[in-house]
Amino acid sequence: MTGRKIAFFDFDGTITRKDSLLELIKFIKGKTAFYLGLLLNSPWLVAYKMKFLPNDLAKQKILAYYFAGMTEHAFQEQCNLFAEKKLPGLIRPGAMAEISRLRSLDFVVVVISASAGNWIGEWTKSHALKLISSKLEVKNGLITGRLEGKNCHGEQKVACILEQWDLKEYEEIFAYGDSTGDKPMLALATKSFYKPFRTS
Repeated sequence: MTGRKIAFFDFDGTITRKDSLLELIKFIKGKTAFYLGLLLNSPWLVAYKMKFLPNDLAKQKILAYYFAGMTEHAFQEQCNLFAEKKLPGLIRPGAMAEISRLRSLDFVVVVISASAGNWIGEWTKSHALKLISSKLEVKNGLITGRLEGKNCHGEQKVACILEQWDLKEYEEIFAYGDSTGDKPMLALATKSFYKPFRTS
């Protein structure tokens, strides 16, 4: 065995206490516009909750409603402010303690998220963590609200991991998640943790 070790962390709900996309919308658009938008988009949200609408399509409906037509530059500036001012307060202390522990044990630590790197990339970079995430489509410098490529969710998380790492080279593979969309990733691990930080 090589002795190499790697750990994969879901972001929303596992590392964070709340969904980062919803908190980003509140941060950029304000609470009134946020809740009005949820009301107007309630048919899509209900369809998603009842499993009539796939995760990626529901996400794109929400992204398009709030951000389509916004310049990439302005959007990224707001995302950077969110990462600086709001995101630290959403992080579960238990998750950060576990990340620090794993790094002290020479684990490679990877955040793998359906959220886009626009608003979590600065945070992962500041903690020297690797990141795999969904990517937003940009056309003519404008956010379209669509995803570029596949949503990094469910089985796609596994596909993204296997594209970048040959897990046969790792003696220990840890995975941390909090939803059914994380279960395919958890199944890859030699040791998996489901909703491990809910008390923090």
